[in-house]
Amino acid sequence: MKHDAYSDDYISQILSSIRSIAVVGASANPVRASFIVMQYLIAKGYLVYPVNPGIAGQTLLGRKVYASLAELDEGADCVDIFRNSEAAGGVVREAIALKEKLGLKVVWMQLGVRNDAAAAEAEAADLQVVMNRCPKIEYGRLSGEIGWFGINTGVVSSRLPRLAPKGVQSLVIKPPER
Repeated sequence: MKHDAYSDDYISQILSSIRSIAVVGASANPVRASFIVMQYLIAKGYLVYPVNPGIAGQTLLGRKVYASLAELDEGADCVDIFRNSEAAGGVVREAIALKEKLGLKVVWMQLGVRNDAAAAEAEAADLQVVMNRCPKIEYGRLSGEIGWFGINTGVVSSRLPRLAPKGVQSLVIKPPER
C-alpha cells in the first residue's frame, strides 16, 4: 500500500473498528502530544494502555503504565507509536511478535513518524498501517469536531490552544507564536 495519502474511508474504518490502543511513548507531561492524544482517546471511549519504560508501574490518566507491549495484561487492537521514525521499526517488530497475544490489527505511527520498511513488515504480517497521522486529529476531522467549541474551524493540531492571559479575551484562541 502507498502511504503518501489515505482515504477517509480507510481511516474511518480503522477508527471505528478498534476499541483498545497501546500508546508507545506515552508521557506524563500534560503539554506533550502523547498525553493530549491519550486524554482525547479516553474521552472518546477507547481503552488506552500507556507504554513507557521510564514511568512503568505508575498511573497515567487513571491507567497503569507498562514498560513494554509484552507486559500488557489486556489485548490491544492498535499500537500508536509516539517514538521517532528510526525507533518505530523496533516497536513494529515487537508488535508483530505479539500480534496473536494482543489481538493486534493496526500499527499507527504519529505525525512526523514514517518508516516504510517497518510498514512493509507490518503489512506482511496482515496488519493495517497508518503513518504520519494522528488518531486525535483524524477522529476530530472525520467527526466534524475539530474546533474547540465543536465547530469545524479547519485548524488541525495536536497541541492545546494558547489563550490570552486574562479578561474576556481569554476565551479567544491565539495562534502559536513563531
